[in-house]
Amino acid sequence: MKLEANEQTVFDLEAASAFWIEAPEVCRLRQEELAARSENDVLVRMLYSGISRGTEALIFRGLVPESEFERMRGPHMEGSFPFPVKYGYAAVGQVEAGPSRLVGREVFALFPHQDRFILPADQVTVLPDTLPARRAVLAANMETALNIVWDAGIQPGDRVAVFGAGVVGSLVAYLASRIVGTKTIVVDRDPARKDLASNLGLTFAQAGTLDGEFDVLVNATASAEALQEAITHAGIEAKIVEASWYGDRPVSIPLGGAFHSRRLSLVSSQVGGIPALRRARWTYARRMAKALELLLDPRLECLISGETAFSELPDAYARILSAQDTLCHRIHY
Repeated sequence: MKLEANEQTVFDLEAASAFWIEAPEVCRLRQEELAARSENDVLVRMLYSGISRGTEALIFRGLVPESEFERMRGPHMEGSFPFPVKYGYAAVGQVEAGPSRLVGREVFALFPHQDRFILPADQVTVLPDTLPARRAVLAANMETALNIVWDAGIQPGDRVAVFGAGVVGSLVAYLASRIVGTKTIVVDRDPARKDLASNLGLTFAQAGTLDGEFDVLVNATASAEALQEAITHAGIEAKIVEASWYGDRPVSIPLGGAFHSRRLSLVSSQVGGIPALRRARWTYARRMAKALELLLDPRLECLISGETAFSELPDAYARILSAQDTLCHRIHY
C-alpha cells in the first residue's frame, strides 16, 4: 500500500540490514546505522533487489583484477576490493520519507542489497505507474542492453546475431528485434534457452549451428568461443560488439584469416559511458527513465528465474550464482 504524500509518519532511522561479501565465497548480513537524512534526501524501504549473476559472481569469488578496483566500484558500494564489499545495483523500493512529491512512490536506484537506505532524491527514478515493482529489478540490465544497442548502431533491415541468452543478451536481442525490418537471432550453447527466446518472440540458434553472415554481432557470453563464432559469421565491414566482461581472464581471438580482408570492426560496450553520438542529449537519468519504460512488456517476466527472501540470502547466494539456469534472481524484503 502506498503512503499519501501528506501523511506524517515517524520511522526508526537507527539501523538497516545490509548484505556484505567479506572474503572469497563468504557473506553475511550486517546491521548498520543509517546516516542522518537531509531535506533533499529520501528514505527508501526496499521491496526487491536483483542479483546481477555475472558481475556478482566475479566479486564473490575474488576475481576482480587489481587494475579494475576503481572502475568496478558500484554506485554507493561500501568497502573496497577485493574484500569486504557491499555490492549490488538493482534496488526497487518505496519512499517512506523525503520531499512530498516522492513520498509513497515506488522508485529504482543503483544501490546494494539492503533493506532500508538513504539517497539524494535526484538519485532515485520513479517507476512508471504501470510497471510492477517486481519487474523493475531488470532496470539496470535493460539500461545496459540499451547502451549496447546504441554502441552497435543497429539499423532497420540489419541481420543481427546476439550470442548469449542470459539477461543482458536476451534484452539486447529483444530490443534489436523491435527495430523494424531486422532479422535478429539469439545464440546460446544451452538448447533449453530456446523456450526463453520463444517467450520473447525471438529466433534461437544453438551455438555452433549458426548459418549465414550478419551485419551486427553482439557477444554477451563472456566466452572467447562465442566471440570467435561471431567473427566467423561477420559479413564484410560488419560490426562485432564485445559486451562481456572477463574479469582477470585472458582471451584469445582469431585476428588472422579473413578478419582484415573483411574489414571487420571489433568494439567494446560498457554501460558506464553513454555513446559519443548521444552524449550531448542523453543524461544518465534520461537513459534510466527510458530503461524503465522499456520494461512495460509483461513477457520480460520470463527473465526472472527465481526469488529468495533477503533474510535467507547469505545461505542461498553461492547456489544462486553457481546455478547454470539462473537469469535475474530476485530478492524480496
